[in-house]
Amino acid sequence: MAITATSAAMATTLSSFSSLSLHPHLSFPAASLPFKPARPRRPSLLLARSSSDPIDTSFFDNVNPNEDIPFDPPAPPEGYVPEPSFDDLPPESEDAVAAAYEEIYGPAYSGVSVLGNDVYVMDAKLKKTNTIGGLGRKRREKATDGFEERVVQVRRVTKVVKGGKKLSFRAIVVVGDKQGRVGVGVGKAKEVVDAIVKSAANARRNIIAVPMTKYSTFPHRADGDYGAAKVMLRPASPGTGVIAGGSVRIVLEMAGVENALGKQLGSDNALNNARATVVAVQKMRQFKDVARERGIPMEELWK
Repeated sequence: MAITATSAAMATTLSSFSSLSLHPHLSFPAASLPFKPARPRRPSLLLARSSSDPIDTSFFDNVNPNEDIPFDPPAPPEGYVPEPSFDDLPPESEDAVAAAYEEIYGPAYSGVSVLGNDVYVMDAKLKKTNTIGGLGRKRREKATDGFEERVVQVRRVTKVVKGGKKLSFRAIVVVGDKQGRVGVGVGKAKEVVDAIVKSAANARRNIIAVPMTKYSTFPHRADGDYGAAKVMLRPASPGTGVIAGGSVRIVLEMAGVENALGKQLGSDNALNNARATVVAVQKMRQFKDVARERGIPMEELWK
């Protein structure tokens, strides 16, 4: 019975709604309705303004798009002197043109410096920064201690740890001033550049003096070994050059030796051969040093 009464009440309400839709002038209090009536929307302010106050376009009614409008620039200020054209300028000399090119492209553009700059600098205006490409890595600055660097070998090495393999790079560098001083160094790092920097610093801490005669050769023969590597060094006559291979040749060239013979007799390991060369060089002695130790003049050494 309750369900039947509820259905009858809903039907009565729906019929009243339909009558409301047919008679919009009738109004009922909101409390008698089962829901809150929707609030009527206001017309948009922009639409109201556009309908009441349209945009004034009368300016374009008198404009001819095909008409040529003359250019009327403002008058120049008082005392203005126009610059001469490029064709009216006096011809420039070759030195002035070369100086202008050097100012723009640097002294290495032509190989001859007019302004007195270093011709080996690629760009004189290049600003040196402390980082490479803004990635946080420090730029490697060239040392000014008179030693030259030569990379002998760069290899990727692996260290097995608990979590797997740890990769790094090992670099072998030889430094020397080509005036009788040379050093061999090795360094490892995660980056190639860092490994070279570390090995060069290690080589500078192991500088040795190479005894040489006035003909830029060894005073006598010597042999050296380091690990399984064995190196044989022999003096040579002027004009022979450095006849050696591998890291032995690099060590001798960086030391300033111009005439010598070298031979690798054992292992072909670059690091061991370089250190064996250093061992052989350390065994050499100058004639004057031997004569001083014996207490005799140098002329009596060959008697």
